[in-house]
Amino acid sequence: MPFLLKLAETTGWSIFAVVIFYGCLRLFDTLDPIDYRAEIRDGNVAAGIIMAAIVFAIAAIIIAVILSPE
Repeated sequence: MPFLLKLAETTGWSIFAVVIFYGCLRLFDTLDPIDYRAEIRDGNVAAGIIMAAIVFAIAAIIIAVILSPE
């Protein structure tokens, strides 16, 4: 039974993290005037690097919040 409880807890936190991650990316897209997706489609490498940095930063923040002790 403890295994199933841990599995359910991990699944719940994973779903929570994905929802928060998606919301943060949508918020960034809304607040920033540059359309990074169009820039990346046009071959702008700098836009891809910026988006990768944003993705890593949001992921690091979410991981730190989830793993922080209560």
